[in-house]
Amino acid sequence: MRLDAFDFDLPEERIALRPARPRDAARLLVVAPERPFEDRTVADLPSLLRAGDVLVFNDTKVIPAQLAGRRHREGAPTLEIGVTLADRLDEATWLAFAKPGRRLAPGDVLRFGHDSNLCLLGALEARVEAKEADGRVRLAFNLAGAILDEAVALLGAPPLPPYIAARRPADADDRTDYQTVYAREAGAVAAPTAGLHFTPALLARLAQAGIGTEFLTLHVGPGTFLPVKADDVREHRMHSETGVIRPEAAARLNAARAAGGRLVAVGTTSLRLLESAAGTDRVIRPFSGATDIFITPGYRFRAVDLLMTNFHLPRSTLFMLVAAFSGLARMQAAYAHAVADGYRFYSYGDACLLHPDHSA
Repeated sequence: MRLDAFDFDLPEERIALRPARPRDAARLLVVAPERPFEDRTVADLPSLLRAGDVLVFNDTKVIPAQLAGRRHREGAPTLEIGVTLADRLDEATWLAFAKPGRRLAPGDVLRFGHDSNLCLLGALEARVEAKEADGRVRLAFNLAGAILDEAVALLGAPPLPPYIAARRPADADDRTDYQTVYAREAGAVAAPTAGLHFTPALLARLAQAGIGTEFLTLHVGPGTFLPVKADDVREHRMHSETGVIRPEAAARLNAARAAGGRLVAVGTTSLRLLESAAGTDRVIRPFSGATDIFITPGYRFRAVDLLMTNFHLPRSTLFMLVAAFSGLARMQAAYAHAVADGYRFYSYGDACLLHPDHSA
């Protein structure tokens, strides 16, 4: 299938730069086969689901992975450098995107922050060990483990998606806004954005309605924003992310489905991990490791019955995924409806509740 099949027009003013307040006031477009689109809000979820259904959340926690520093090289002028941590290799080593990365060389030293805001931690430094083929740099920090995590938390900023970061800098509000209320497993450098719409009050109302909740962990990487460059989408290579489904959670999900409940993936990250863990028998098994599952139209879903997700970039792997779930023509129509009706797009935007297309 060609990449341009997943294109659509999106006016720039539809891109949300701030989230809805309160979170569950965000709009929710319900997309179901052979039914008109329903314009609802996230707060309506308890009435849109059934007792016995289970919402599956990704409890990954976004780290403040955006660092500002200076390059130091003997005999060369100091250079301002922006770094986005991407993949942790060990207690002291990260792969990172750097800007301007082409100005860096192995052996360069990057220094982050100032003595006044590092307090007792001392200076945070990293040495460029190598430049990778994919454009990332390998950084060896002078701190390790929890001490490094503490320094990054103190000095870093939320790694806002490029379509937001290009229009405004991250600020103090983003430290809360770009994090789900149930985040607990640190490791993501991008938020599982469908989960940003939930509040403690909404979670309580869902529980009162007999709708269950389960948690898995998929640490979202920056590859979620990488463009698809191959004209034939089958040639695209998906980025890999690390995830965990604990045995007890898998058992409860299988039991809920056996009892007639529907599994509702909150976000494409939850869906991708559930589908990675499910066999052809549709049984979800415990999972721990990496997944690079790439879902395009024609994929047969095994684990997920409904999907709640935000509105995605044109020509992206995530729009391909929702097209696989609900049908390409149906999703093109849904996105056209959302654009015309003023829905807000992308990470801080509105959401949709998708029912599967079983016609294929």
